[in-house]
Amino acid sequence: MSQAAFINPMLLAWSRERAGLSAEQLAKKLHAKPERVQTWESGHSLPTFKQAQHWASLVHVPFGFLFLKEPPIEQLGLPDLRTVGGAAPHRPSLNLLDTVKDVISKQQWYLEYLDEHGRERLGFVGRFEVSTDIATVVADMRRTLGVDPYTARLGYDDYSRRLIEACEAIGILVMRSGVALGNTHRKLDVGEFRGFAISNAYAPVVFINSADAPTARLFTLMHELAHLWIGSTGLSDGGSPNGRREEVFCNAVAGEFLVPEQQIRPLWDGDIEWQQNLAPLAGRFHVSTLVIGRRARDLGLISSGAYGAYYRQVLQAYRDKDGGGGDYYRTATAKNSARFSRAVLAQAMSGRMLLREAGSLLGMQPAKLKTYASKLTE
Repeated sequence: MSQAAFINPMLLAWSRERAGLSAEQLAKKLHAKPERVQTWESGHSLPTFKQAQHWASLVHVPFGFLFLKEPPIEQLGLPDLRTVGGAAPHRPSLNLLDTVKDVISKQQWYLEYLDEHGRERLGFVGRFEVSTDIATVVADMRRTLGVDPYTARLGYDDYSRRLIEACEAIGILVMRSGVALGNTHRKLDVGEFRGFAISNAYAPVVFINSADAPTARLFTLMHELAHLWIGSTGLSDGGSPNGRREEVFCNAVAGEFLVPEQQIRPLWDGDIEWQQNLAPLAGRFHVSTLVIGRRARDLGLISSGAYGAYYRQVLQAYRDKDGGGGDYYRTATAKNSARFSRAVLAQAMSGRMLLREAGSLLGMQPAKLKTYASKLTE
């Protein structure tokens, strides 16, 4: 007979709820009856060691957690700048907690890497304050990034790609993923957050939730970059025209960077159905129709309700589209940042770092590292 695991029943209920699972959902994953899960959580019976280990695996906690006297206190690790309906949001999900923890650990590794290879303070980080004139911040961001969609005749996709490349070139780690820890079964919720920025004078990080519609991500990128320019770290929802002061400011900077107010107002035709303005203006400003709609909302040209309905329509169309898994190595570059990936691979390929450690940092099998390194140099 299998030995019972003398776990703390309170930790079972805590870990299940933390993972966002009902008793019925977890029972199904355990191949057990919901009544059995309930008796374990109530303490009327105990799971075996094998069952408890399976439980821990399913709810993404270390097995030893189930033996603690009380649940550990978990911190998000970042200031929470989000608002939901004008109020602070509920506690962060497990997927969000693990994503933030993973990004912070990568940033810490990169800072240690810079210590060994020489690091230079990035002057644009924290250059301005939230009270600075919007136009001043936008002008500096344009000069620093050096990407002009007009002279280069860039389309939306190329514009987004060039901006990300410019960010990486000046020292910003840009990470993008729609799942937690590379696990496709752990999808990030765009309703919970759009992105976050970690301000650091040597290794600033921007994370973009790519579960969002692709056409919305460019605005999120610029919003998070605005956080870096004022030296602000925090988790953003990026969706509301109201909210905390930093969020309002960063929204304004992102909007002005992508679609200057003095240029769009004369071009906006209020005598036609508002959506008829989107495609022509999107082409003119080298952004998506969603960004134009967002800018129109922020400038009072359309209502929040109209934009919200349009955004939900675009997001649902993206979710309904069967896009497949995409290119493995391109996804890895987006998830880890090209700059971070090159640093890790340089250590691994030179023998200064074990391949399994590099694979763990990058979230891939060590056998794939050599191919990944060759892809990054193409």
